[in-house]
Amino acid sequence: MTRAYGVKNGKKRKHTEPKYDREAEEEQESQQQQQQQPEDNELSGIPIVPSELKSDKPKVTFILERASLEVAKVGKTYQLLNSDEHANFLRKNNKNPGDYRPDITHQVLLAILDSPLNKAGRLQAVYIKTEKGVLIEVKPYVRIPRTFKRFCGVMLELLQKLSISAVGKREKLLRTIKNPVTQYLPINSRKIGFSHSSEKVVDMNDYVKIVPSDMDFVFVLGAMAHGKIETDYTDDYISISEYPLSAAYCIGRICGALEGKWKIL
Repeated sequence: MTRAYGVKNGKKRKHTEPKYDREAEEEQESQQQQQQQPEDNELSGIPIVPSELKSDKPKVTFILERASLEVAKVGKTYQLLNSDEHANFLRKNNKNPGDYRPDITHQVLLAILDSPLNKAGRLQAVYIKTEKGVLIEVKPYVRIPRTFKRFCGVMLELLQKLSISAVGKREKLLRTIKNPVTQYLPINSRKIGFSHSSEKVVDMNDYVKIVPSDMDFVFVLGAMAHGKIETDYTDDYISISEYPLSAAYCIGRICGALEGKWKIL
């Protein structure tokens, strides 16, 4: 997924599917090893933010599709590729630097996690699906680094070690999980995809008002610079403006509409 092939006895060893954090297996192993060795995948830059509410009220889940989070060996070190720092490297490998925009994912995560919607306890989870097919779960109480450089370091750590734990705790704030994402979504939920190319242009405030008050929301957005998302699990496919909008701005409109519907100030 993110590492070069391992070489043993002169033969290459291939991974048949993306790696993910096998939590059940780790739980059994950790009971035997917990006191023998410390967690080696903790990151001091991501402490837990206490959740204000643990209610049974309707919640929202966000899915970020086609996120550009790809690791490669540049020189002697592995790095998270981005168009600013690795343009020459990408061109030499016949890749378009404009497609490598992890900053979009960073901006969207900050917009979601900083929202009053999340602070009121109404965010269920955030899932990120990378261009390579890796599925990442982001807990709603994680504190994402504010700077892009630090964010890249966190994503690099996650994609190499498959999970990131809270400082001093075994709680996993970020982890790679098994596909498909649909197995983690609420049963009683309305799944809504977004794209400027959709012919159905709606006012977001009016749109969320007509959804039953006991139903959860699942919003699916693209986290890439160009193109559109194509999923087979959405119930509706809409546009919220006559003009192209950034993913982060779309998140602002979505959160604002739900905060109005649920009376969150």
